[in-house]
Amino acid sequence: MGKPYITSDGYAQLHKELDYLWTVKRPEITQKVSWAASLGDRSENADYHYNKRLLGQIDRRIRYLRHCLNDLQVIEYNKQQEGKVFFGAYAEIESEADGRVMAIHIVGGDEIFGRSNCISIDSPMAKALLGKEVDDDATVETPSGKKVWFVNKISYKKPDWFEEQPIVENTLTRSDDTLDDIEDMSEEELKKIEEEYLKTMVK
Repeated sequence: MGKPYITSDGYAQLHKELDYLWTVKRPEITQKVSWAASLGDRSENADYHYNKRLLGQIDRRIRYLRHCLNDLQVIEYNKQQEGKVFFGAYAEIESEADGRVMAIHIVGGDEIFGRSNCISIDSPMAKALLGKEVDDDATVETPSGKKVWFVNKISYKKPDWFEEQPIVENTLTRSDDTLDDIEDMSEEELKKIEEEYLKTMVK
């Protein structure tokens, strides 16, 4: 089985996250853990337990990113792709059933970053669209049955008709102010944050 695909932009974003976690966030949280530990009794020290857990999450993410970046294959645009849907393509598609129009970007599974208009190359929709040209139809297998989509537009440079959604940052890459806010949350709320973050590491 070959290496998972990723676009050059996606690879750069993952590398940026790794650099931030390793050079900025990890040293900051390590310092907070050391400070909290110096206060004495750790059994009821909320700052110590929270930041210790956060440090563990950071270290797991760093290990994942290091492994991930070594295992990914960056795919650049090739002129032979022009006019057809392949990896890295932006496509505008229209539903046969209700005329709904969607603009999507086909990327690697590691670079969706929470953006709903970016879909994995391994998704049923992407698989159905691969190799299609403008005006072709693609049949997508869904839990509720087969759905047909028509290809309206294809581009390999970000087109005007594709609205770039902001990358959804995980808990660990938020600002210091946000981290200060969540330190005041209950144990139940913190557990939910941890669970949501751990989901980002399940591939």
